Amino acid sequence: MLVAAAVAFAVAAVSVTCWFIVQGKLYEQVDDDLRKASMRMPGQLQDALNNCTESPYGTGVFRNTYSQLVQEDGTVCILQDSAATVKVTQADKEEIKANTTQGYFRNGTAGDGTDVRVLTRPLGATTTASGETGPNVGLVVAVSLKSTQSTLNELALILLLVSGVGVVGAGAAGLAVARAGLRPVDKLTEAVEHVARTEDLNVRIPVEDDAEDEVARLSRSFNSMTSALASSHELQQQLIADAGHELRTPLTSLRTNIELLTRSEETGRPIPEADRKALLSSVKAQMTELASLIGDLQELSRSEGQRGERVQVVSLEDAVESALRRARLRGPELTIIADLQPWYVRAEPAALERAVVNILDNAVKFSPEGGTVEVQLTGGVLTVRDHGPGIPTDELPHVFDRFWRSPSARALPGSGLGLSIVARTVQQAGGQVTLAHAEGGGTVATVRLPGAPTAPPETP
Repeated sequence: MLVAAAVAFAVAAVSVTCWFIVQGKLYEQVDDDLRKASMRMPGQLQDALNNCTESPYGTGVFRNTYSQLVQEDGTVCILQDSAATVKVTQADKEEIKANTTQGYFRNGTAGDGTDVRVLTRPLGATTTASGETGPNVGLVVAVSLKSTQSTLNELALILLLVSGVGVVGAGAAGLAVARAGLRPVDKLTEAVEHVARTEDLNVRIPVEDDAEDEVARLSRSFNSMTSALASSHELQQQLIADAGHELRTPLTSLRTNIELLTRSEETGRPIPEADRKALLSSVKAQMTELASLIGDLQELSRSEGQRGERVQVVSLEDAVESALRRARLRGPELTIIADLQPWYVRAEPAALERAVVNILDNAVKFSPEGGTVEVQLTGGVLTVRDHGPGIPTDELPHVFDRFWRSPSARALPGSGLGLSIVARTVQQAGGQVTLAHAEGGGTVATVRLPGAPTAPPETP
């Protein structure tokens, strides 16, 4: 409808303009013919001019025209049939009285009701038979506009028909183009409705590789969105399955220990004090493990938007020092050597400190009793090296996977999410983290974060 309306407006403007141009050209031609006719001054016209003040003159002068002499007071000296007189207007009288040489064109009506084009041309003063000067007289010549109006009417009809055909054709073409252009949008709408109805994220809209229009870009964006949602959904399902598997073991052990304690109370058979303390210690350890696992799951489930709101400039040196204090409490028998230099990064403070704590916890956990942990921060590179048994080469590609734990470390406490959280936090801060074998044994963790040795000035 919009296309048809736009075309209709354009066609109407062109048609009206064309009609007025043709009308002007036809009138120019008629005016030129009238001007040429008025310039022909045969002898009988001169006689009529000389005798116009005395009596009407009934001899026709111009064929196929209406012609008459008019005095400045409006008196008409007919040169043709009296029925063929042209109505005299006040403008004609003023033109004759002014006695200009240019002439005056107008549209008028003849005595028989015919629409005519009129030229009023002043001829000057008349002369009476006695030789006296009479009033000014003008020649009024008119020609019928019947032929001209007929031509204009036919042109208007033709333009109207052509315009109508053009508007209808434009509407049909616009409808066809709109349907063709919106067909991909219909497919996209159907795909969205299908996803909303079935939650099937494997739907893809076919897009030509070389297509670069807006609909193609929208289709590609939709395909990318559904792919991302499908991947996120799969990761969510995997996380739920892994979390359920990891929760099952401590919950089962916790339930068993609590049932033993409850049965002892119900039956009145006391558990030996040493066994009772061991059960309570086990319950406490399992509760701690569950709390740690739930905290790790909450950390992994947080959205990117929640993280982005807390990002700020953080001193990595301060985060490492805080993590070192906690590590020394967890491994009092270990020697922890630290060499830290200032370095500022953009990250979430709590998440960054948690990531450093997880790295140090692993170093403390796998270090032998009385061993040494070496921590160094230089130029935005944080290295943490332990002297433990190290990680087998075939297990290095999996250390950052969720819930992955080395078979040799399954007896140790932990959920298998610590290094996964480290990798995600470092990646969100724009850095990289790697684990590798250390020379002489043990494992070295390397974290590289972009930043600067000095804090940027605060924005006022």
